[in-house]
Amino acid sequence: MAQCVQSVQEFVQDSFVPMVAVLCSEEAERVTRKNNLNFAELLRPFCRLTSEGHIRDPSNQLQVVKNLRICVNNLVTSPTTTSTSLSPAQRQLLSDVVSSCQPQESAVTNVVMAGDYELNFSVTTPWFEAYRENFLQSMPASDHEFLNHYLACLLVVSSTEAVPVEQFLKLSQEQHRIQHSGEYSNPKWFIPNTLKYYVLLHDMCEGDEQRADVVYEDMKQKYGSQGCYLLKMNSRTFSANVDEQIPDPWSQYLHKNNLHNQDVFDDPAPTVNSAAVETIISRPEVDGNYSAEKDEMSSSLEGHPLQLDSSMANLHNLSAVHTDLKKGAKDSNSPACAAGSHGACLTLNDHDYIRQFIQEFTFRGLLPHIEKTIRQLNDQLVSRKGLSRSLFTATKKWFGGGKAPEKSISEPKSTCGLLYPPEAPELQIRKMADLCLLVQHYDLAYSCYHTAKKDFLSDQAMLYAAGALEMAAVSAFLQGGASRPYPAHYMDTAIQTYRDVCKNMVLAERCALLSAEILKSQGKYSEAATLLIKMTSEDSDLRSALLLEQAAHCFINMRNPMVRKFAFHMILSGHRFSKAGQRRHALRCYCQAMQVYKERGWSLAEDHINFTIGRQSFTLRQPEEAVTAFRQILINDSRQTAKQQGAFLREYLYVYKSVLGGNEVSLPQLPLPCIHSSATRVYFGHERRLAEGEKQAATHVSLDQEFDQDLSAMWCHLEEQLVASANGGVVPVNFQPTQCCLNSQTDNLRHPLAVVEEPIIVEVTFRNPLKVSLALSSLSLLWRFTVDGSSSSKEMTEETITNEETSAVGMTQKDDIVTSETIQEFQLGPEETKMARLKLLPHRTGQLNIVGVVYNLAAGSSGEMASSTEDQQTLDLMVRGKQDLNILGPRLNLTKEDKMSVRHGPDRRLNPIITAPMPLMEVFFLQFPTALLCGEIRKAYVEFCNVSGVALCGLRVVSTHAAFFTFGSQATTPLSPTSAENCSPYKTVATPLQRASEATESLVSADDFRQPSGVIEIPIDGSILQPGQSTQLPLWLRGPDQEGVHEINFLFYYESAEKGLKISHRVLRHTVFICASRSLSIQASACRSSVPPHHCLDEKGSSGTLVFIDVENINTNEGGVREFHIVQVSSSSQHWRLHKYINPNKDKECKLGSRERAKLCFRATRCKPSEATSKAVEKYTFSDLSMGNEQIISSTTPCGDFFFRCLTLETQEAYGASSRISSVSKSQGSVPTENRSSDLTDIAKECSELDLNIIVIWKAYVVEDNKQLILEGQLHVALQTIGKEATSLTAKEEAQEMVLLKFKSDLPPPVILPSAEFCQLIKTNLHYPETCTHPFVQESLCLVPVTLTLSNCSLAQVDVIIDLRHKSTSPESLEVHSSFAWVGQSQYKLQLKPKEVLCLTLQACFLQAGVYNLNTPRVFAKPSEQSIMCETSQQTATPALIVISNA
Repeated sequence: MAQCVQSVQEFVQDSFVPMVAVLCSEEAERVTRKNNLNFAELLRPFCRLTSEGHIRDPSNQLQVVKNLRICVNNLVTSPTTTSTSLSPAQRQLLSDVVSSCQPQESAVTNVVMAGDYELNFSVTTPWFEAYRENFLQSMPASDHEFLNHYLACLLVVSSTEAVPVEQFLKLSQEQHRIQHSGEYSNPKWFIPNTLKYYVLLHDMCEGDEQRADVVYEDMKQKYGSQGCYLLKMNSRTFSANVDEQIPDPWSQYLHKNNLHNQDVFDDPAPTVNSAAVETIISRPEVDGNYSAEKDEMSSSLEGHPLQLDSSMANLHNLSAVHTDLKKGAKDSNSPACAAGSHGACLTLNDHDYIRQFIQEFTFRGLLPHIEKTIRQLNDQLVSRKGLSRSLFTATKKWFGGGKAPEKSISEPKSTCGLLYPPEAPELQIRKMADLCLLVQHYDLAYSCYHTAKKDFLSDQAMLYAAGALEMAAVSAFLQGGASRPYPAHYMDTAIQTYRDVCKNMVLAERCALLSAEILKSQGKYSEAATLLIKMTSEDSDLRSALLLEQAAHCFINMRNPMVRKFAFHMILSGHRFSKAGQRRHALRCYCQAMQVYKERGWSLAEDHINFTIGRQSFTLRQPEEAVTAFRQILINDSRQTAKQQGAFLREYLYVYKSVLGGNEVSLPQLPLPCIHSSATRVYFGHERRLAEGEKQAATHVSLDQEFDQDLSAMWCHLEEQLVASANGGVVPVNFQPTQCCLNSQTDNLRHPLAVVEEPIIVEVTFRNPLKVSLALSSLSLLWRFTVDGSSSSKEMTEETITNEETSAVGMTQKDDIVTSETIQEFQLGPEETKMARLKLLPHRTGQLNIVGVVYNLAAGSSGEMASSTEDQQTLDLMVRGKQDLNILGPRLNLTKEDKMSVRHGPDRRLNPIITAPMPLMEVFFLQFPTALLCGEIRKAYVEFCNVSGVALCGLRVVSTHAAFFTFGSQATTPLSPTSAENCSPYKTVATPLQRASEATESLVSADDFRQPSGVIEIPIDGSILQPGQSTQLPLWLRGPDQEGVHEINFLFYYESAEKGLKISHRVLRHTVFICASRSLSIQASACRSSVPPHHCLDEKGSSGTLVFIDVENINTNEGGVREFHIVQVSSSSQHWRLHKYINPNKDKECKLGSRERAKLCFRATRCKPSEATSKAVEKYTFSDLSMGNEQIISSTTPCGDFFFRCLTLETQEAYGASSRISSVSKSQGSVPTENRSSDLTDIAKECSELDLNIIVIWKAYVVEDNKQLILEGQLHVALQTIGKEATSLTAKEEAQEMVLLKFKSDLPPPVILPSAEFCQLIKTNLHYPETCTHPFVQESLCLVPVTLTLSNCSLAQVDVIIDLRHKSTSPESLEVHSSFAWVGQSQYKLQLKPKEVLCLTLQACFLQAGVYNLNTPRVFAKPSEQSIMCETSQQTATPALIVISNA
């Protein structure tokens, strides 16, 4: 239970105090009414004694009475009523008590830490204490107990009476008649001989003090000095000393009774006197909203237990007195009444007089009277107890009687058992026990209660037994000390008996309140909570609510707080408070319980609590709290049904609409729909134009594209190349890559730059968390704009413009600053996530801040079955509000403070800077293909349009596939008429009349074609594109060499003709996907001619090399390709050229169907020395060998362009690979070894290096839509080394196998030069007769001379070893007969000078006829400086066959 102001002992002790009645004369009542009080009210603040009193018990032991309080009430009569339940009037009064007592805002709160719960709630519950106090005071007197029976009666007469003694006599007779006539059941009196105490009231302002003293002396003579008292009061006139501040001790006692007093005054029922306004029931103060009509209140008080029966007509005189006093009380001329204050005529001395009077009355009158009564009762009980034990006990045993002999057999019974007559000895014991309890003699009281309990139980008088058990437990508790523990089972039995047997919930509730408080004081919170919960029932919602709340406090105050039980019972208490009409208390309970359920996953419980809080707050005119509660329901991920969520939404909209009312200047924050702020994307610029006819617009950037980090890095790299190209090869320090679309993955640390008069599109992600649809309308962006030109912060503030006010009231937007696009309708389905794209168009330069969105929110239609009435209601429930776009930047993780806390950097994607106008270019592509054959050449057109008002210049482009396209070289010439007619991309001429199969040559500078940085400057006329101007340029495309789908990216770059702008340049992206199909596969190899050097010198004086080209059609009819024609084979090199086409069949045409293969043979010769030495690095010799009627000039666009593009890429790749290899070798080898080996490698490479690039030009005949098309293309093969095969298709890279991890580096391996580089040092050739006839019959040995020619191909001195012994294991040599031998010297060691040719004469000896392979000599060669010998490749060349026949 909650903490109380009083201690448990004080509470229980004050619950049972001596009762004193007051009977005043009319004049005495008038005197006290000057203070706006009746006599009982006058005494009430002074009824607690400040000094100790003493009495002697029957055994003459002195007992101390401490802190005694007496209860003084006006004497009020009422008809007989039952005490089993409270009347409606009493219930109403208790309800008003609770409702008027609310927690203060500054009240002390308790913070309970239980696990991970942190609860904050009020320590005290004053409404419960007020209810408990008034409930105990409102309990009617009953016959089975005497605690609230009157012990004494104060007879009060004014000294201004004519004969005060006669007035005392009248009042004494009246009291006697009320007590003994039997006409009134209420009030009840403790004993027949009630103490009458005579009080003479003297008004110091009116009466004669001497006369009062004389009358008082007569009273002492007549009633004794201990039975009367002279009370002087009203020493202060109301008009005097108005400024003097006199304390008002009555307010805390009387403020609860104002409304009740007024109603009793207006009640026509007769009462004893005007003092009837004070009843046992205390009426609480009601709040300002409560206003009950008098007739309603009178009717509600008809069943009041203290109300007099109106049918009793024998009290005419008292009725007249009541009527007169009622008029006097309402007299507006009375200054005291007009003032409305209490004790206005009393001084502090008068307060002391009253306090002294109470003390005199208690010590000299009441306590001696109680002491005397206890002695009398004790004597009677002792004598009767002896008689009963001697005579009647035996009678009971023989006859089985259960009742005392004093009671007759026909004694009436009730549902609770026996009803004892007043003089029954059991009741006398109870009276004595009650008196002892009232004067704090708890030991004797417990003994008497215990004795009476046994008698009551033996007689089955259950109501009496329950009362005795209850008071026995109270007495045992109040005794204190460890002598007698508190018998909690007594209380439990009493409560069960009251509730179940006697059906008296009033007594059961009193017993439970006492027992729970006692158990709480002993730390037995669990038992107290169980007891309180058992007392809840359906007959009283208010009682159940209060007790459930106290049970909840018990759970939270336990040693191990039970938090969830606390919250659950708080919910139950709030529900019962709500049923009882106590909305404020219900709201408080739900709010306290919410602390436990909030954000714990109890979504349904949270929804219920928030919904109840919202409704209660709205009813209590707390709309802001209601809106907050309903908002919480909607923003949580609810698990409610769709119907329930729809009800929640309608409630929220209704409450919100009522909160807003007519005040729509400031927009409220709306909870729905949820906005995923971090997913907000911002796009700067116009949305791209779609294709117009044959024109295909550049893709650029759009909100429909998903962000890819790798792609973004690729675009950034391309832009860096462009910027470096435009700035002399250096990227500026302040370079920032262009970001047209910003999202959560982009770099948003800086303010983005937007251009005036170009739209800004903001994509906002909305999520509907509900299972019902939402209807948004008039959706637009909220912004703040700071105009450029503000010189100070003050001016800046003045220049800041916002559209929030206009959006709130629906005014015309500020279109002269920024034009805001509005989406009229935006529907969100159940649990749908949907994006809205909102547009702004800035018209001035400055700083733009996009702060949020504004829209109308309404519930969506419920479906086709929705009625028109519901639709109309839905339209009515529409509110306008906003939501802010608050985007958190990336979390900071640099400093220690950042790592220890959660800090976020800035995200400025919604805060663009609007800059001056910039050029805007659009790019369109015409006749741009989507599918190409590998190596196919296609001509397209590109159109550049300047759609802005600013001229642009510096147009450039870069691509991820530089070899895919070309705009043509500087030496581009118009196409020939023939190629134009056939739509051929090549420049063609008729085949020249030269010697058959010989090449046409041309010399070209590489600088005319190369783009060193990969950036291409687009050649437009004048280099400037004026506003509105457009230009169209041809564009040649070449299909990628690898089949498959290729993503090719273009980045166009342009600048403004005006310099000094914030935006230095702009870019335009374009992405195409090209599907490349297989065409031809080309494999080329080169070998030295086997003709001896002195025979193969042509007229130009250079030795020849054979080039073999294998061409295979690997197209499997893809794209409708029928066949390929090899049109021309060209070569390009700085040192070599194709000289002649060797065609054994003398057929120039080469046609290839699907999977057909052809082998072409060419002779290559070195270029002329004059050509080779003339700018050899820069000049390339193109040699064209046409196989048809037309010759394609390969040195012009586009053939030469694509050749140099591919050559540049291959060179870069080769350079990258060689640099990687050299870096690895540097890390492994030593410097001297590396230098020596590199020199030898150069020597070896020089003799085997070829560096001949082959260009194969083809035509493909394609059938498409029953039409035959001719496609043309070219493939490149780079022959670098003699004897090494090259192909046009790069082999697919295989996955690297797993390598064991080495923790210790190996020793560097010895440098072994690759044998392929040294196998071409020596060229060998065998000269012998092809056939030889020998008569083996006559001569068994046939000797044939063979000449071995050795040619040193290198420029270094070479050591050669010739081994003639047969050790060949090659399959070619094993196929033929090998039974011959070389005769003569079997090994030669020679040394050849650079370019020297040496001839050796050998003899081969044959034993029989046959075909023999003479190519068995093994030739080893090495440079003179090299220690390792390498066998030449001559051994694995074609066999040298000789036919030996028998003559």
